[in-house]
Amino acid sequence: MFGESIAKKLCEFIFSIPIAMVIAFARIAVLGAGRIGSLVSLELSKSHDVAVADLSSRALEPLKRRVSTVVTDLSSEERLSELVREFELVVNALPGKLGYSVLKTCIKARRDIVDVSFMPEDPLQLRDLAASTGVTAVVDAGFAPGLSNIVVGRIQSELGSLGKVEINVGGLPKEPRPPLYHAILFSPVDLVDEYLRPARIVRNGRVIQVDPLSTIERVRVLDFYLERFPTDGLRTMLQTVRAENMAEYTLRWPGHLERMKILKELGLLDKQYLEMMLEVLEKHMAYEATDVSIMEVVGEVGSRRIRYILYDEAASGYSSMARVTGYTAVQIAELLIKGLVPEGLVAPEHLGADLKTFNYIVEGIKSRGTRLERVE
Repeated sequence: MFGESIAKKLCEFIFSIPIAMVIAFARIAVLGAGRIGSLVSLELSKSHDVAVADLSSRALEPLKRRVSTVVTDLSSEERLSELVREFELVVNALPGKLGYSVLKTCIKARRDIVDVSFMPEDPLQLRDLAASTGVTAVVDAGFAPGLSNIVVGRIQSELGSLGKVEINVGGLPKEPRPPLYHAILFSPVDLVDEYLRPARIVRNGRVIQVDPLSTIERVRVLDFYLERFPTDGLRTMLQTVRAENMAEYTLRWPGHLERMKILKELGLLDKQYLEMMLEVLEKHMAYEATDVSIMEVVGEVGSRRIRYILYDEAASGYSSMARVTGYTAVQIAELLIKGLVPEGLVAPEHLGADLKTFNYIVEGIKSRGTRLERVE
């Protein structure tokens, strides 16, 4: 199986290497200067030479004095290919609709990449291309997918084949406002896509697709009473994790999902109305808010059960969503820079399967103030 071979390869590759003792410097191109791309750029610039690229001069302005270079010309695949060839590593923090083409371009340009984008395509389709070019490409390297996969990889490494995997995860405004009881915490296009893209889950050993807003359930995570709906966050785990039943659910404050369901049923989220609706949604959800990130990952087989809980709040001038996504990407990028990730297309659950890389990622996130712990 693809997942098993990569995990074994990773374990063999880093066996006995003290990660903290490996020191490396790199020239890095970060694509995207939004909330997540900005955080990644500034964090990596503390130890590396970082250039950040974005079509928006406004987004780049705050970064000009803090990174080595800013670039606004990303007008074509040829220009992107020329740009990334000037660097040793690329971190892609552009919107998901651009993710697959950017990933493919970087691999063809023979540049290692850490990809955070929530692309609709299956990134594993590019594994043969990555293998043939000798590139290391870590995909879905954000929060969920990303850190959630890393935790599942750790659980599977301990329990083996799983009877059940359940992920409850979400970024939420700490104080939601009516009428939609949610805030835009990342790309609004990617946010709406969560309600539109069929969610793939595993039920009785089979991969099936469900309408994400067809199932809205009440759930308690930590001390929060929330609602959840299935989303398409399993992605690479559909091929790499052995589980009889597996699903990811996104968390929202009560009331939000019913409103989005009505908009969807009326056809107002359809392509011909989407641009207009994005303006409406941004008007009501683009407000300044202290946000929180919550994640619960549970893996079970028989009577054995492992559960991880994450909680984070906005801090240090960054939203919580930017923190948990960006810091995960930063830790993965550092592993790659240190030469501790093997060549090929690597899913985040493979990094979780090895205890050393798992601890490196988790400790780096916890050191920045995020609560992440195993709960027996």
